[in-house]
Amino acid sequence: MLEDKKLEEARNNAIKDINSEKIIKTKDSKYVDFFLKNAKDSLDSAKILLDISLNEKTKNSLGMPDFNGFLWVINSSYYSMFYMARTLLESIGVKIKTEESMHFLVFNALVYYFYSTGKLERHFIEDFENAQEESAQILGKEKAREIISDYSSEREKRGKFTYETGEIAMKGKAETSLSRAKRFYEEARKILGK
Repeated sequence: MLEDKKLEEARNNAIKDINSEKIIKTKDSKYVDFFLKNAKDSLDSAKILLDISLNEKTKNSLGMPDFNGFLWVINSSYYSMFYMARTLLESIGVKIKTEESMHFLVFNALVYYFYSTGKLERHFIEDFENAQEESAQILGKEKAREIISDYSSEREKRGKFTYETGEIAMKGKAETSLSRAKRFYEEARKILGK
């Protein structure tokens, strides 16, 4: 659960970023369709990856019997939410003018312009933050795991039980991520009137 303190901090950070012109508000909203399409494409990618990962027949017909796309379901789901957040911000003319900490600024702007104004309920902000954290955490763990695997044969020694347990956990996280992304996408579309 997202604490009130963190929401207030995000709101205050957004105000600082507005004052420093990292977040600006214009009358221009020409990229709504661009971000909306990216959100939909990311959501569709997550759905397809989950379906393929769960369907042995499909994996075999594609010649990839060991395919596991759960990590990318999580990432695609998060990016669907990220692009929907960008769509919402773009729809009211909010631009993010930085290359660093883009995801952080988008979260802060979303809290400031949509949660603080009552346009978006708290649980959608919580879902967005959770998806952002899980995606970063899992990607970090996956990269660390790959590096360790490259330098060690421990992966083979872990055995089948560890691998299957990890895969089951990843599957659950992937399903949760996709569910969150679907809800966020639909709620944002309602706000947009699309």
